[in-house]
Amino acid sequence: MKILGIDTSGLVGTVAISDGDLLTAQFSIQYKTTHSEILMPMLEDIAKKINLDLKSIDAIAIAKGPGSFTGLRIGSATAKGLALALNKPIIAIPTVDALAYNLYGNEKIICPMMDARRSQVYTGIYTFVPTTTEGKMKERHFDMQIIKEQFAASVDDVIKELNAIGKPVVLLGDGIPVYHDKLEAGLTVPYSVAPLHQNRQSAAALLALANVYAQEGRFVSGDEFAPEYLRLSQAEREALAKETGEGSGDSQPTRKQAAAKRMEERNTPGKVRIRQMSVEDVEDAWKLESVNLGKEAWTQKQLLEAMTRDDTIYLVAEMAGRIVGLCGVRNISGEGDITNVSVSGDARRMGTAYKMMRQLLERGVGIGIKDYTLEVRASNAPAIGLYEKLGFKSEGVRPGFYDDPKDDAVIYWKRANL
Repeated sequence: MKILGIDTSGLVGTVAISDGDLLTAQFSIQYKTTHSEILMPMLEDIAKKINLDLKSIDAIAIAKGPGSFTGLRIGSATAKGLALALNKPIIAIPTVDALAYNLYGNEKIICPMMDARRSQVYTGIYTFVPTTTEGKMKERHFDMQIIKEQFAASVDDVIKELNAIGKPVVLLGDGIPVYHDKLEAGLTVPYSVAPLHQNRQSAAALLALANVYAQEGRFVSGDEFAPEYLRLSQAEREALAKETGEGSGDSQPTRKQAAAKRMEERNTPGKVRIRQMSVEDVEDAWKLESVNLGKEAWTQKQLLEAMTRDDTIYLVAEMAGRIVGLCGVRNISGEGDITNVSVSGDARRMGTAYKMMRQLLERGVGIGIKDYTLEVRASNAPAIGLYEKLGFKSEGVRPGFYDDPKDDAVIYWKRANL
């Protein structure tokens, strides 16, 4: 079976191809670049160097999370896009499991740690158990035993777990250098740190585990796949904390709290919630745009590509469990180009667009945006009223810019120095 492996869950961007038990190619990089900049060039470079026709692969293995929210979005969108375009299944691998698989055959306790900020890590506890190959007396292979499946926890809690097990442990992951002093002070069990060729994400290790999953028939379709974040994004945590009065200090709203909040909102049909757009929202957002804009609507591919860039922010409005609004902005040298604003007909005149845009403008400051610009149909009086209410000023007209029906585009700016 030929499998393409992708892992953008951490600081390392890594891609590999395996064919049966042969690792055909691997490309990994950890440098001052973003995954959105390097992932597709890495794929293209590998394909070119080994004369790979992507149509010939049998499945796509992807690190499904936890990890960097932006990184997971980029990897997930790429995997889903390829799976749908090529009609290939996805093998979704837990990120921390794949990281532990770097130490295949090690019978000590294995504890990967990915830095999740605020003295927390994404982690799990593993070991490898030897088994005899059927019909071969001397050959052994190893099964990965999951002592505790991947979870998010404070470093102090992880130290307590490892001390309670009481066995020598091997540590790996980008969280180790960050919390090394705390681990040294707190661990009472002997420990070692994996060497550089084994201590970060590796698409080769991901593929080795993906082959095990494939033999067990653990495939999902591109439509079914969704990343596993374990924790809410920073923006979601802050929003939920404001709404619930929880999450102050080091305590943080959990996904369970968020699920409860969403259930409450579904039972309150008129309440609109603004949040960051996820990969799972793209199809609904595209349908909304298609209804509102017709031929001018962005495609699903365009939305996926846009939302996975590091210089963009995309928000959706959710009401009663469905997407009723979408807006997005891209930072171009400090200028925010607002690219999408759509609201469902039944969610208008409820302040939905205003709430979305207010949050978009506030969050844009966080990625370095100073001034904002957008274009709007000259005949779209409600939209013009909204933008002027938000402080945008008309600075010009593009005659006949829009088609079907023909209309002028009014250029609006909201400048920081005005």
